[in-house]
Amino acid sequence: MVPERFRSSRFLEAVRSVGLKLLAIDEAHCISEWGHDFRPDYARLGKFRRLLGSPTTIALTATATDAVRRDIVEQLDLADPQISLTGFARPNLSYEVQSPGGDRPKQETLVEFLREMPGAGIVYTSSRKKAEAVAEHIAAAARRSTVVYHAGLPAEERHAAQEAFMSGRAEIVVATNAFGMGIDKPDVRFVVHYNMPGTLEAYYQEAGRAGRDGKPSRCLLLYYAADRHIQKYFIENAYPAQDNVARVYEHLRGIQADPIELTQQEIKDQLGLPIGPEGVGACEQLLESAGVLERLVAAQNMASVRIDSDLPTLVEMLPKQASVQRRVLRAVERLVGPRRHELVHFRPRVFADQIETDQASLAHALRELAALEAFTYVPPFRGRAIRMIRRDLAFDQLEIDFDTLQRRKEVEYEKLQRVISFALSANCRQQEILRYFGDAKPSACGHCDNCRSLAARPRQAATLSAANDNVLTAVRIVLSGVARASKRFPCGKNLIAQMLCGSDSSRMEKLRLNRLSTFGLLKHLRQPKVVALIDGLVAAGLLAQVDFEPHRPVVQLTPVGEHVMRGRARLSEPLPIPADLLATLRGDAPAEPAMESPPDPELLAALKNWRRGQAEEEGVPGFMVLSNAVLEAVARRRPRSRDELLAIRGIGQRTIEKYGARLLALAGQAARAKTEEDSREAAHLREDVAGAKPAHYWTWRLLAAGFHVNDCVAIRGMAREVILDHALRALEEGWPVRPEQCLSAELAAALDRLAEREPTIQIGPLLAQLPQGAAHQEVQLYLKCRGLSRQRV
Repeated sequence: MVPERFRSSRFLEAVRSVGLKLLAIDEAHCISEWGHDFRPDYARLGKFRRLLGSPTTIALTATATDAVRRDIVEQLDLADPQISLTGFARPNLSYEVQSPGGDRPKQETLVEFLREMPGAGIVYTSSRKKAEAVAEHIAAAARRSTVVYHAGLPAEERHAAQEAFMSGRAEIVVATNAFGMGIDKPDVRFVVHYNMPGTLEAYYQEAGRAGRDGKPSRCLLLYYAADRHIQKYFIENAYPAQDNVARVYEHLRGIQADPIELTQQEIKDQLGLPIGPEGVGACEQLLESAGVLERLVAAQNMASVRIDSDLPTLVEMLPKQASVQRRVLRAVERLVGPRRHELVHFRPRVFADQIETDQASLAHALRELAALEAFTYVPPFRGRAIRMIRRDLAFDQLEIDFDTLQRRKEVEYEKLQRVISFALSANCRQQEILRYFGDAKPSACGHCDNCRSLAARPRQAATLSAANDNVLTAVRIVLSGVARASKRFPCGKNLIAQMLCGSDSSRMEKLRLNRLSTFGLLKHLRQPKVVALIDGLVAAGLLAQVDFEPHRPVVQLTPVGEHVMRGRARLSEPLPIPADLLATLRGDAPAEPAMESPPDPELLAALKNWRRGQAEEEGVPGFMVLSNAVLEAVARRRPRSRDELLAIRGIGQRTIEKYGARLLALAGQAARAKTEEDSREAAHLREDVAGAKPAHYWTWRLLAAGFHVNDCVAIRGMAREVILDHALRALEEGWPVRPEQCLSAELAAALDRLAEREPTIQIGPLLAQLPQGAAHQEVQLYLKCRGLSRQRV
């Protein structure tokens, strides 16, 4: 039975009449997880329990944290209940996480997994559209019998899909989280989460539908960091911002129709809201809880009435001459009977025949009766509709606790972060879950992906939690890369990973990221692995992802990350990154074969320039000298001998004899230049990582690179006075600074004129002659930049 049944006073009276002795609530975590927002009737179970005489109550759930347990006790109004906890461990389940770098790799990973795993299974997706697409792909690529289940399907289609899966006619069901409540198929051999779930509670609940017969089963999470935006969308829609709620309210109270037959999508489109239809529904729900509207669901095109009064009759409230209204009201009171305070549905045509009137007269009388405070009339409508109860209140008069909503939203984001940490963790998966649910000393399962990885490297097991120097170096490279790149352009993690891997994409050149000293320092790793490392640093708090623009997160260095980058702190805890990546960084496992390094752009340009002249000399097209592919291979490999040239596809003995010497000369020049540049940049990187330079040095480095003082303020996040002080200290140590970088052109020109005509300059009187806003520090900087002696100051 669903809690919505308690809305019916007739049902409530029937239950009370039997003298209920025990109230059992299964899946009791829904009281906390759904009762506040999604299905408020769960939160009303405590009220219904009191109406039933507070019978003995048992609340059962397999997924409740300590906070959820406390919430259940409070919501059900239980006094000093006995709480019985049993183990959350499911020893027959093997938890594993794989990290494909996008939708297509996800599909390939899923199909490969399904080819290994016979038997029945569930694949969970985050949306209806994704469920249909994944099911179609599984059926075509894996050739497995598959059905789809989600809340957008008609009831008969959902029932048919569920029956096909339960009976074994379909091996796999691809579903949203609408599937599973009450499903108890014992031989589910696997559960796959194609998209990241929003909470560990949801993950454990859904993964726990595997292996209920006690036999070994697998639970696979396909972790892709971008999926967090899907969950973020859900959270933002579940907890809409105050201004969006206000806009929905003002729009609805300005519509005089009753009921208002607008879909949530139509309201979103009319207002141009930044939230989805689900977010509009959440706004309506908040407004309903504030008592200004009522959401209605059509009952097969039936009309509805409600009497909100316990008086024997309302007829005496009508004038004696309102004979039609009095007759209709008596009939309505007979129709409602004991079901006061709830909507009672009826068919207008049948009701009109019963009281011997026509439908138009009946509808007119019911609309007149709706003027009574205790009488509600809802005409027939299709789909969903809204009935406005109050239109007279200003929005700021409504009792909606937005502070509490914001706190609950923050809790949801914290839960999402726990899912990300779980996916990136190198620890036993089962231990992570058990700790989350309050088990203080969980034991390792021995068969999750991380435990298997440890077992394959037993000699490293004791020291895996400690990052060695190789890991620390890789971490500092990433942190330094983020710090350097963010000074030029707000970068997302994929752009950072491309830069660190040495990508030859046009964006690297356009944004000048290929000129950073960290460019290509992690080219021995594939880009998805570097993205996973960045995700781990975000989870560990060394980096932060913030929204630079809507749906465009960028990566920033945190204060803790800066300390680690500069060598002031070490990694205090294990990095939450995949075990295979940790092994690669540590040197416990061989690095994956990296993509071929990109061609050296300067060498490639030199080769193409040489080919152009050679082609003109020979009177042939350029491709007949050497193809683009050959030139790119030379620029990529930078050969140092004839044998290395011969190893390049497209270069034979004849090419060696004709062009070999020139090609080797060009490659040698580029190699020497590259070595010198790498040495300089490596020295700069070592200085960054070691943190050996004082703070004013880094400001001077920005000034030396051509940045203005105002740019340094923004880049370094320091006050202007601090930046100017850094510039002064740099000048004192003999590091050059140009005056135009530190003060406006107007102020510099005024100082130039004064310096030319005044034999002695004193700062105090000088400031009075300068444009308003000139400061003591700026004048000092000007004088030091111009090399004026202290005697003149």
